Amino acid sequence: MKNQQIFKERRERFLVELGETAAIIPAANMVSHHADCEYPFRQNSDFWYLTGFDEPEAVALFLPHRPKGEQYVLFVLPKEPSAEIWNGFRWGTEGVLKHFNADLAFPLDELSKRLVDYLYGAEDIAFRIGKHSKIEPLVLKAWSDLLERSPRDGFSPQRLTPPCPLLHQLRLKKEPWEIQRMKEAARISSNAHELARQITRPGISEREVQAVIEQSFLEQGARGPAYGSIVAGGENACILHYTANNAFLKDRELLLIDAGCSLDDYYNADITRTFPINGRFNHEQKALYEIVLAAQTAAIQLALPGRNTEEVHLKAVSVLVEGLIDLGLLKGSIDSLIERGLYRHFYMHRTGHWLGLDVHDVGAYRLGEYPVPLEPGMVLTVEPGLYISDLLSVPEGQPSIEEHWKNIGIRIEDDVLVTKDEPEVITLNALKSVNEMER
Repeated sequence: MKNQQIFKERRERFLVELGETAAIIPAANMVSHHADCEYPFRQNSDFWYLTGFDEPEAVALFLPHRPKGEQYVLFVLPKEPSAEIWNGFRWGTEGVLKHFNADLAFPLDELSKRLVDYLYGAEDIAFRIGKHSKIEPLVLKAWSDLLERSPRDGFSPQRLTPPCPLLHQLRLKKEPWEIQRMKEAARISSNAHELARQITRPGISEREVQAVIEQSFLEQGARGPAYGSIVAGGENACILHYTANNAFLKDRELLLIDAGCSLDDYYNADITRTFPINGRFNHEQKALYEIVLAAQTAAIQLALPGRNTEEVHLKAVSVLVEGLIDLGLLKGSIDSLIERGLYRHFYMHRTGHWLGLDVHDVGAYRLGEYPVPLEPGMVLTVEPGLYISDLLSVPEGQPSIEEHWKNIGIRIEDDVLVTKDEPEVITLNALKSVNEMER
């Protein structure tokens, strides 16, 4: 029952944006892990954003064409002691009306017979096709029934459209309360990274470090990790989504940790730090680390209103390429190397993504040919890296990689809030300077 006034205000904005379109937003379902076991439940972010209701299999209707008092309707699993004894508490229809500000609430099994009447009078229907296999047939049948009526009463929804563009535009700019929650996730995650760095030493396993991080998340009140924690020593750091976390840490190598927590209301942090396992960088490690840190610093400075994520990315790439030229790992002009993509065997991903209820949060980066301009309230990650290995071929005409550079993977990632003034790095409590990474 998180601050229901916030969810109410969101619904009011969404209803205005819908115009005369009726929206159907289903909750997530439970997902089987193996046999009759299920993964821990994770609510659909769109559904959560509008309802704050954290139970599976519910369906929310948003009906701006209906009178006040009938515009927000929830269909939920009913109170049922025999089910609750196995799977836990349910609010049921009375609880939803009392605690979640629904205008009307019904048991889920009544959706099929009530949906046509609630959609009647809407100009269009907003529903995401291909994502909700249980609900989609009911929506299509209701729409078909309304189209059958059209010759008689001359009125039925004419189009089925996705709600995503409207809803995700609302989610892209964070409210003050959301920013507060994301800063809390950043604080918890930063503390966990600092703890992990303190206990890291040669001979322990990646898994032990992962355990310390995720235990810290839980002890500080988070729901748990926001995504599969990456704890990658040595050459494993050159695998971008490495999650095996089962190798032992070696002297004179680096450890890359990409880990962030998720709060009980699903707001996330996403932090990456890379540091020497034995507490001291060697020459090559330090040289590459300084390039990545310089690229990140320069990129963050462009997270300003009116700029865009492509400019942030290109600034990071430019600094990385210049540094690699200076080290003799690339040759040519900066502009030519970037234009031809001849750096991509060292840096093959984008420099960041939106962050919010989803780790890779919703919201467009471009509208057709035009990048979306940054605005105060947007939160993005800035995460340049360098990965020196034999996994990708060296482009023709570029220098071969000498052995002393190989198997070094470095990424530095922070969460950045766009403000009306300077960018605000909300994850700075996780240290990252060269001196701070050594001991």
